[in-house]
Amino acid sequence: MITEIAPAPERAAPRPARSSGKRRAWDEVPRWQIYVPLSVYLLFTLIPFYWILLFALRPAGSTSLVPWPVTFDHFQKVWTERSFGTYFQNSVLVGVATLFLTTVVALAGGYALARFDFRIKRAFMLALLCSQFVPGALLLVPLFQIFAKLQMINSLGSVILAETVFQLPLSMILISGFIRNVPYSLEEAAWVDGCNRFTAFRIVVLPLLRPGLIAVGSFAFVHAWNHFLFALMFLSDQSKQTIPVGLNTLMSADSVDLGALAAGGIVAAVPVVIVFAFIQKWLITGFSAGAVKG
Repeated sequence: MITEIAPAPERAAPRPARSSGKRRAWDEVPRWQIYVPLSVYLLFTLIPFYWILLFALRPAGSTSLVPWPVTFDHFQKVWTERSFGTYFQNSVLVGVATLFLTTVVALAGGYALARFDFRIKRAFMLALLCSQFVPGALLLVPLFQIFAKLQMINSLGSVILAETVFQLPLSMILISGFIRNVPYSLEEAAWVDGCNRFTAFRIVVLPLLRPGLIAVGSFAFVHAWNHFLFALMFLSDQSKQTIPVGLNTLMSADSVDLGALAAGGIVAAVPVVIVFAFIQKWLITGFSAGAVKG
């Protein structure tokens, strides 16, 4: 017996959503509620920078709130009389060397964490994370004893190694996250084409890690550029000091040369600002790559 299947009842067409020309009242935010807090924050941030420029550019003894007439005597004083030219060269050497060593070692360690499984992997990751809670001051005594045994006290190499050790844990964790976002199938395809693991990593993976490497390297450079403690403890010769220690020499127990101190602060800040201005696009791309799971 054949039974006829009744056709399914037709569904009523969905009603088109009413297009309201006006947004709901609670979705509309007055512009002043956005601009006023941002303006207050901008003033709070820029006033200290203007104050530094004011002391650096106005003549000594002046109390004017406008740097006029403009003078560069303070910059000439810190660069020649206070040996800031030497401090600047030393800081560049320490920053670039720390950037290179941190990036290379963290790249190898991050690849191992991202692509290999081993028994103590979780414990190793936990140790890396816990090391970030250790203040740098607690590392001074063991590092000083190690460098004294190696006869590296009063050399820039001791500061470079100390900065690299301090930056490696976080850099390895970040780079391992960047490598996990690169599909493993890309490396497998390179192996099928005849590449070994190192060649596949260099040709396929490394170009995709450029934003992440720039982000990690920039943080290592800025930290080494601004760090005061290691350079103060491991370097005793004035010709080997870095800019943060040089700024400290401008302050004494009796008096402070505010004009020279402000000029030295600008000399220390301008290179970092210029570097970040040029790598801003790569830095934002690196943060986005590290935040999105592949």
